[in-house]
Amino acid sequence: MSAIRHPKDFWIGAIFIAIGLGAVFLRGDLEMMGSRGRMGPAYFPVALGIMLTVIGAIGVGRSFFRHGAPMEKLHLKPLALVSVAVILFGILMRGAGLVPASAVLVLISAYAHPKFQWKEAGLLALGLAVFAYLLFIKVLGLPIPALGPWLGF
Repeated sequence: MSAIRHPKDFWIGAIFIAIGLGAVFLRGDLEMMGSRGRMGPAYFPVALGIMLTVIGAIGVGRSFFRHGAPMEKLHLKPLALVSVAVILFGILMRGAGLVPASAVLVLISAYAHPKFQWKEAGLLALGLAVFAYLLFIKVLGLPIPALGPWLGF
């Protein structure tokens, strides 16, 4: 019998610890920590990383005392598709613009669902692209191109 009684808590805690420690130790060239009253550029990523690490440690600790259902099979296709969608969104934002990047993000992420349907995913992608355009460009005034240079704009 395994000492881990709640595998979901254990693995989500381990993921939080990894992300938290990554934020603390891989913060790039952000050198200045500062203080709570006068925060430097490294303060927020490090503080957030420490909080995530603590939350992860609590989850891992709880996994040894709470009972829970065993982990289901790891579904690699949805995990890979959503990861690819997020990476493509980041790449497409600069070259294609917010509207196409948002639409591609939704379409690829929706394709990860076993009951994927093109019509529903297309309508959702269109709706999110319009919403993102209105919110981020029109309302908030962020300097993001709606359609980028790759599309001739």
